[in-house]
Amino acid sequence: MTRVALKHYSDGYQEELTNFLLSKEQEQFTTLPADQLVRLTEEQTPVVITADQKAVGFFVMEQSERLKHYTDNECAYLLASLSITKSHQGKGYARQAMELLPEWVGKEFPACNEIVLSVNLKNSAAFRLYERTGFEDTGRRITGPVGEQRVMSLKL
Repeated sequence: MTRVALKHYSDGYQEELTNFLLSKEQEQFTTLPADQLVRLTEEQTPVVITADQKAVGFFVMEQSERLKHYTDNECAYLLASLSITKSHQGKGYARQAMELLPEWVGKEFPACNEIVLSVNLKNSAAFRLYERTGFEDTGRRITGPVGEQRVMSLKL
């Protein structure tokens, strides 16, 4: 079985992340890793999803002013820009990564007691993924770059 892990970004992953491909439909809902990496702030922690040591996915954990749009909880972190490169989609890597997330966050961000994210109302595949891995729809809605988004939360 393929071993999936969450790793802090390092330059050793840059080439794989630069070559990430997403379908046109998916590109409207997320930011490619290479684009995200060039505009990182100090409040953002880039995370690489690996499968057998190879970078297959990416997301960012952040605690910034943006968080106020998602929750009133000052101990929460925002998960953003999750993607799995096209050639590795459908293999369960995103699900496995989200199942590893609570334990990983507990080690890396011990003060964090909630993870929040937003998912576009049109992105039913992502919504199902998050729902299956313990995230709950908070009922809160925000406007994103391509329309209305539902805010989801995972209590730790």
